[in-house]
Amino acid sequence: MIFDIEVKVSLKEGMLNPEATTIERSLALLGYDVKDAKTVDIIKFQMEGEDREAIREDVVDMCERLLCNPVIHNYKITVIPQNSACGA
Repeated sequence: MIFDIEVKVSLKEGMLNPEATTIERSLALLGYDVKDAKTVDIIKFQMEGEDREAIREDVVDMCERLLCNPVIHNYKITVIPQNSACGA
């Protein structure tokens, strides 16, 4: 079975986010009253396997080892079997 994987990586609360600060300031210059902007990186890929939980465990390992820095990042994993209307 093929699974669609989505990993959303964001900075933990209290971490400096210069990209979000730049977006917030730029929007203010355009006349928009925007507060507390945040940025999120989305990583999408596919994996093949039979067990959703085993796939999820592999993706957690990927996140901890390469895709993010657990000291400064939070991440959220979504695992969806292809041809499925339900999310994980």
